[in-house]
Amino acid sequence: MNRKTLVLPAVVGLLAPVLAACGGSEGEGDAIVVGTTDQFSSSSEAPAPFDPAIGYEAGVWNVLRQTVQTLTHIPRGGGEPVPEAARSCAFTDTENESYRCTLRAGLTFADGTPVTPDDVKYSIQRVLDIEDEAGPVGLLANIDTMETKGEDQIVFHLKTPDATFPYKLATPAAGIVQKDKYPAKSPREGFEVDGSGPYTMKPEVKGDQVVKMVFTKNPKYKGDVKILNNKVELDLYPDAVAMGKALEDGEIDMMTRTMSPEQAQKMLQDPVEGIKLTEMPGLAISYMAFNTEDPAVKDKAVRQAMAQIIDRGAIASGVYGTTAEPLYSLIPSGITNHTNSFFNKYGEPDVDEAGKILERAGISTPVKFTLHYTTDRYGPATAAEYKALGKQLNDSKLFEVDVKGTPWAKYRTAQSNGDYAVYGMGWFPDFPDPDTYTAPFLDKNNFLNSPYESTLIQDTLIPESRRVADRSAAAETFSKIQDIVATDVPVLPVWQGKQYVASRDGLTGVEWAVTSSADLQLWELKNSTG
Repeated sequence: MNRKTLVLPAVVGLLAPVLAACGGSEGEGDAIVVGTTDQFSSSSEAPAPFDPAIGYEAGVWNVLRQTVQTLTHIPRGGGEPVPEAARSCAFTDTENESYRCTLRAGLTFADGTPVTPDDVKYSIQRVLDIEDEAGPVGLLANIDTMETKGEDQIVFHLKTPDATFPYKLATPAAGIVQKDKYPAKSPREGFEVDGSGPYTMKPEVKGDQVVKMVFTKNPKYKGDVKILNNKVELDLYPDAVAMGKALEDGEIDMMTRTMSPEQAQKMLQDPVEGIKLTEMPGLAISYMAFNTEDPAVKDKAVRQAMAQIIDRGAIASGVYGTTAEPLYSLIPSGITNHTNSFFNKYGEPDVDEAGKILERAGISTPVKFTLHYTTDRYGPATAAEYKALGKQLNDSKLFEVDVKGTPWAKYRTAQSNGDYAVYGMGWFPDFPDPDTYTAPFLDKNNFLNSPYESTLIQDTLIPESRRVADRSAAAETFSKIQDIVATDVPVLPVWQGKQYVASRDGLTGVEWAVTSSADLQLWELKNSTG
């Protein structure tokens, strides 16, 4: 089962919300207009892009976060999850295996239908029953049983201890939907979304493609967030260039996913009057992954030699400028329990040492393989990144690497089928915890369908880390995981993204509207001029 369909928006420099028209006091004024290069389409192969049981991409989740409520959510500024649709949630045992939530009084869907514990149970059960192979079911797979109590309580009994479960309930995978609008055993087709979240959403569709979405404040919303506007329009653009022009022309008040590194760099060096660029923390990562059963890279010495050669700093600065920084672990900086495990093991790039690694393993050189990347998933700089990686390996004379780009639709299928020995991927976290950077890559049902096995990680360390409620107290466990990854190299981290938010003068709340996990929170935006 695939744990995840990649969600890293190609550029690490996510250019976020910007302002639009004239506004007045809180909640008044015209719609704030936000631009994005995310594309949403419906086809016979993928007829239900916005169903919480199916959608597992950053752009889709950003639509669902505005419209479909969850029991918990990550509060403004980050931290541990707090109640959202619930008024209280807590583990009821010391082993973190039983989790109880009590719903808010008077909670209703946008059409006025009451939200009950049975609706919560139904919503999560259908994700488990549909079990879409590219969907988010893995986040909820540890649920053993669910029971409702009275008119406002639901209890989740887990198969194994999991202190991260409140984080998983905060994701759109656990979004609460209506029984009469979402089939129990099959996806809801089309672009409509119905929930109890901060906004209702109306899509404008041409053919099978969404071209615009209008989010309107839900007057029946009851939850933990304060909505600071009445309406936000999300306009979809074919690329970052078109979106950037729309911002400069005043057609949009906000740029979200994704701006190019060149755009961010230009705005840093040559600011545009009336537009503000704000740097924000980012938790997106880019990495190379391996089919560890492929003859070309089956011996870990080959993968270790690559880790010894790759110059991450040159990739980050040369391709992405200020929008990325070198990454030396699967767990990025800014996440609890991060360590620079790859740097600790390999230090600075060293071709001679890489040669010795291969020589000691009896591997003849040059090692030949194709380095694959996707041409239309992670932004315009992706090709330059992988050409630079290929050049570094080829310049060492220890490797002979071809670099090949493939559209995502074919790429994802081929990668999942094990057709690629070495390939590039990107990742946005499901939630801000080290578990989301380790388990999805390393557990036995990892989303990459990787054959890599480490019984110590899979059977001991991951379960051990999930028993610890105080996540910082799991530092030793996560340190061991990162050290094993640096030694075995089933994946090779390359860079970690920064986020840049561009906004027009007069838009407030920009610093809160995009989280470090790249979650969009449109309710934070407000026009202060008019």
